[in-house]
Amino acid sequence: MIVGLLGAGKTGSKVQEICHEQNLSCTVFNTSNPITVEKLQTCDVLVSFLPGPAFLEVLPMIVESAKPLVSGSTGIDLPQNLNLKAPWIIGHNFSLGMNLVHAMINILQKTNKLFDEFGLAIHEVHHTKKLDAPSGTALKWEKWSGNKAQITSERTGDVVGDHILSLNLDSETITLRHEAHDRRIFAKGALWAAHYLLKNNLSNDIHDFEQIAGKELL
Repeated sequence: MIVGLLGAGKTGSKVQEICHEQNLSCTVFNTSNPITVEKLQTCDVLVSFLPGPAFLEVLPMIVESAKPLVSGSTGIDLPQNLNLKAPWIIGHNFSLGMNLVHAMINILQKTNKLFDEFGLAIHEVHHTKKLDAPSGTALKWEKWSGNKAQITSERTGDVVGDHILSLNLDSETITLRHEAHDRRIFAKGALWAAHYLLKNNLSNDIHDFEQIAGKELL
């Protein structure tokens, strides 16, 4: 598998690191090796952790290359009229462990069967260079819970990602926490998705990482 890595920042560099460990060929595209359609076509699959605005700049070339893509670029709205020529897997959080969290949070949809009154709060913490707030993961957690949540955000230091959900009841509090210790978890999940793209015959459309990985728990 030849991986075309778009950007080698904090998470992208972890993708490069793991590719080296697994003896996978990895071509890095950055300011020293600018993206062109011709260069992208030499790769089997593309992995992007570019910042949102930078991703949008090269989006036309990615589409034209007709290569399958795994993208963790966040804080953007993709155009509605994308004419994809290959399948894409998009995710806000490529932690495979997050799919276990998804299954845990789903049960909160039935909270009102046991309690008349309750409150849901989600607090997320990320590094200071993360631009979008609240995080896509925090919004996903609220959606998975089936309830309106009070979401708060914090940007400090070099925190990889820390999400805390609290179900506040009259005389008790239930807390669920997912804390990422190293960006390798996102890189591993992205490469898992890259292998999945090449092994499975997905339609030329945008597929959600959480749904793809969640199928493995069924």
